[in-house]
Amino acid sequence: MGYADELFDLTGRVVLVTGGSRGLGREMAYAAARCGADLVIAGRDYETCAATCAEIERETGRAALPHAVHVGRWDQLDGLVEAAYSRFGRVDVLINNAGMQPVYDTLGSVSEKLFDAVLNLNLKGPFRLSVLIGERMVAAGRGSIINVSSSGSIRPRPSIVPYAAAKAGLNAMTEGLALAFGPTVRVNTLMAGPHLTGATAGWDIDAVPNPFGAHALQRPGRPPEIVGAALFLASEASSFTTGATLRSDGGMP
Repeated sequence: MGYADELFDLTGRVVLVTGGSRGLGREMAYAAARCGADLVIAGRDYETCAATCAEIERETGRAALPHAVHVGRWDQLDGLVEAAYSRFGRVDVLINNAGMQPVYDTLGSVSEKLFDAVLNLNLKGPFRLSVLIGERMVAAGRGSIINVSSSGSIRPRPSIVPYAAAKAGLNAMTEGLALAFGPTVRVNTLMAGPHLTGATAGWDIDAVPNPFGAHALQRPGRPPEIVGAALFLASEASSFTTGATLRSDGGMP
């Protein structure tokens, strides 16, 4: 095993990824498995989670447990945690990736139901899941929690105000939980910029001349480009990093 392999090695670790059956979550789940981790893939649709788990097991040889859950519903999260610990006995890395960015016509058209749904999935659920698993990590003497945020949390546009507010709350939560769970458990934010995933398939990039021209890399990200940052935060490579925000946004201004 080379130096880099040892640094990012996750052999024997258990990684739980919410929203892990597609998009950036899927990329992070595959990456963790390729570095030796067993997986818990959580999402709303069991069949999609199960298909992803089967592919991971077939291609990497690691064990993967699918679990259907709505992360925005407080009372469903205990079942997810119990399923993970019943199967593997522990969770070493939690990646709070599940989220939603709804489309609305005007700010005035945002209903209370929509607003609550956005905050529930992007903020309330990650809080509850982080506490449930974080306290067990503290008891076990180690762990890493990664909250997947968005560049919108620091650059909120009118079209994403509820989403941006929820992700800004997630950023703040990271710092508080890092203090609460330290010194043995690390909590960090992975702040993702625009990546071309299924969630962005509806973007009309051609409608805006040079939409990424102000970004340092002048393009959106490809899903695999999130992997390096995620593995850094998940592994011992980031052993002295906690309460931090790592931006992966192509140099968004």
